[in-house]
Amino acid sequence: MSRVDRLRDLLASQQLGALFISKAENRTYLTGFTGSAGAVFVTASEVLLLVDFRYVEQAAAEAPGCEVVRVPRQATDAVAELVHRRELQRIGFEQDGLSYREYEVLSKALHPAAFVPVDGIDRLRWVKDDEELAHIRAAASIADAGFAHIQRFLRPGVREREVALELEFFMRRQGADKEAFEIIVASGVRSSLPHGLASNKTLAPGEFVTLDFGAVVRGYHSDCTRTVVLGHASPRHREIYDLVLTAQQTALAGLRPNVNARDVDALARQVIADAGHGEHFGHGLGHGVGLAIHEGPTLSPREDATLEAGMTITVEPGVYLPGWGGVRIEDLVVLTAQGCEILTRTPKQLLIL
Repeated sequence: MSRVDRLRDLLASQQLGALFISKAENRTYLTGFTGSAGAVFVTASEVLLLVDFRYVEQAAAEAPGCEVVRVPRQATDAVAELVHRRELQRIGFEQDGLSYREYEVLSKALHPAAFVPVDGIDRLRWVKDDEELAHIRAAASIADAGFAHIQRFLRPGVREREVALELEFFMRRQGADKEAFEIIVASGVRSSLPHGLASNKTLAPGEFVTLDFGAVVRGYHSDCTRTVVLGHASPRHREIYDLVLTAQQTALAGLRPNVNARDVDALARQVIADAGHGEHFGHGLGHGVGLAIHEGPTLSPREDATLEAGMTITVEPGVYLPGWGGVRIEDLVVLTAQGCEILTRTPKQLLIL
């Protein structure tokens, strides 16, 4: 209930009578309910979990701290009844949680109560508690085992899709609920694609192969990227790989609580820019990971957040050279009082297979 109490602090600070929570990650975070549909209605004294017939039993089992309310699959009228019966004047909702159409329908149904967009609800999830960290550690451990397993499949003639499929199956056999996202396997010139999903291309000697993958355990994600070379590493392979590794290690050394997220991004970005490849590192250095694979805070030039102990964040610089290839090295870390603990245990020296 401490999570709900923090939500109620937000409710009180914005003079709201209730908060309507519809995003799946926030719904699970606040109640423990893992079903794929439903909403949470939080007032100063109540936590109502609104689900349709399909989820009544599951909700009762997973969310014992909530009052489970059965509603139709189209629950607009039921939500309106809750609001009007309690004579609530201002109802908050996640500003990025509803489509415009959903907002329009609910706003009309709740009238004359005001339906108010609220920022900051997702931010409640940024700092992880011990239970959350245990699930994230388990997911990271499965991904580590996955990378050790998949190395024997990385050989010329194998299709990228076959690699991704084998990696997914292995992580599931190790206890993952599912893969954290569609696995990236990008080889040769395709390794310059930061999000190069596995294709029918076959692996070939003398190529970089980038693998970006993760596991999900009890709803919590992990995220890891490693880049290897098949057969023989050229001087250029080694140069680009060493540059990215140096950038990552520089950022990790500066990652600790009470620093600004964009300043950590700048540490890695400066290393890459000084080597003449600033234009080849076009994404942020990292992002939060938890119930969502991408959540706050981000490590980017646009992020003004102050980092805190308990945040789980990726550190993933990359250099991408169109027409040739690219390198990304990504670890998942948790911030500690002293700095950061790297949850990804897979070695990072250049691996030549």
